[in-house]
Amino acid sequence: MTTHTQKRACFFGGLLLLVLGVWVLHGFLDLLAWAVVLAISTWPLYKRLLSIVHFHHKETCVGLGLTILIAAVIFMPVGYGLSRLITEGQNLAELLKVADVNGIPCPIWVENLPWIGTSAKAIWIKELGSATAANNAFHLIDSGSVLYFTKDTANQLVQHFFGFLIILLTLLFVYRNGHKLGQQILESSQKLFGNKGYRYTLHATAAVRSTVNGMLIVGLGKGLLMGVGYSIVSLENPAILGAITGIFALIPFAAKIIFSVCSIVLIAQGHPIEAASLFSYGMILTMVADNYVRPALIGGAVKLPFLWTLLGIFGGMEAFGMLGLFLGPALMALLMSIWRDWLHDLNHA
Repeated sequence: MTTHTQKRACFFGGLLLLVLGVWVLHGFLDLLAWAVVLAISTWPLYKRLLSIVHFHHKETCVGLGLTILIAAVIFMPVGYGLSRLITEGQNLAELLKVADVNGIPCPIWVENLPWIGTSAKAIWIKELGSATAANNAFHLIDSGSVLYFTKDTANQLVQHFFGFLIILLTLLFVYRNGHKLGQQILESSQKLFGNKGYRYTLHATAAVRSTVNGMLIVGLGKGLLMGVGYSIVSLENPAILGAITGIFALIPFAAKIIFSVCSIVLIAQGHPIEAASLFSYGMILTMVADNYVRPALIGGAVKLPFLWTLLGIFGGMEAFGMLGLFLGPALMALLMSIWRDWLHDLNHA
């Protein structure tokens, strides 16, 4: 067998193994990608902690501590939300027990609805105000569908829980072996793209890190500003509402859910002007933050034009879901860097 034939056999054999490996891991690729994104965004903090501590096996200890910290930051609000959901479920069960005997009394906020409060109260009393009417209304709900929805939700929670454990284990592995992995990636990039591969890799990494920083800054700013808005319109617990809005603001346009619900609550309380003002304020803030501030923060860090940053964010989310929020700008930054180098070589040819 000639040397050329051996090289071709090795190439196709390696390609076959690569395809088989991707096929085996295809269900976990998104989880592995999430772990890489978390590692890239927190790597400066990890290196800073390594420079502070001085003891044996510090890579493992610091990586484990940082992984636990990230898990706590994510699990605490999720756990709080689930606990609130369980509490509300128990309250709903008690309400259904009372409804079997006395029906469901009309809430005060229904009576206070502007323009339609009186007719809405009459409809409520007719449909739910007595035990017979409430039972007839509840019988319209398919118990089988409710049971299926409950089981499906529980299965989804279990799957996401174990998926997050895989992300944390992968993240710990990346922390422990990050220096070696980074060196291997840089060497591979240099083999693929020559001397420019090193810069391409750093550019894509900077784009991922700037995306995370842009998300956090926009989420924090929007949470604070919306908290002020909630306080002005006299909603209860404006600080908590602002914190929830800030968390939702990490996803482009998701904060609209929170201030829209708050606006509906204000309408139900008989404050339509405050509701319209809060909704308008939230929409303007969301439009400015997601269409201008976030792309400027992300694109400015990697010298990516505003339009391509915006397209990278929304195009990435369209193609890859939430993961595309990070992959899109990184891909656009990499393509723009290659394009600039190609133009430079063309002009100096």
